[in-house]
Amino acid sequence: MKYDQYGQAHTDVAELYKLLYTNPTIDISHFVVDDPDLFNNSVKALHCEMPVLEQYTVIEGSVQDFDHNNHQKWFMPDEYKTLDIAKWILEQCKTDAELQRTGIELLMFQERNLFPMLCYLKYLVDTMRKNNILWGVGRGSSVASFVLYLIGIHRINSLFYNLPIEEFLK
Repeated sequence: MKYDQYGQAHTDVAELYKLLYTNPTIDISHFVVDDPDLFNNSVKALHCEMPVLEQYTVIEGSVQDFDHNNHQKWFMPDEYKTLDIAKWILEQCKTDAELQRTGIELLMFQERNLFPMLCYLKYLVDTMRKNNILWGVGRGSSVASFVLYLIGIHRINSLFYNLPIEEFLK
């Protein structure tokens, strides 16, 4: 398996054949291959029930452009994409101290163009709650974010423990 500068994983057909030889039940439908034509043509010619492989394409542009373009493609329902996440988060605050801390954090998230990520995290938490999926109480520097606490990503109140947001958003 190879990775390009954008973090895209891809392989060649020879490596894929080796994987299939050692593990014939492997699901190859999600593999991106440098040159899948020989394999795909064989699948068509033999009329077999194997998936066709996706062609690896080199992306043009800088890593920053690639990152920016992918920030626009969050997979979530439209109601979350259009949610005024800042308003929703501020409505969760109960005290002036919470409002002040949340305002500071929201400005930091906004400076980094991370509001779509916050919308996605709200969708993720709502989906996990709806489906009774358990997740951890909190981990790493993310517990320094009071905003993530309000969304429900973790259960550590950073105000109570006086954790500075700079530990998370550096």
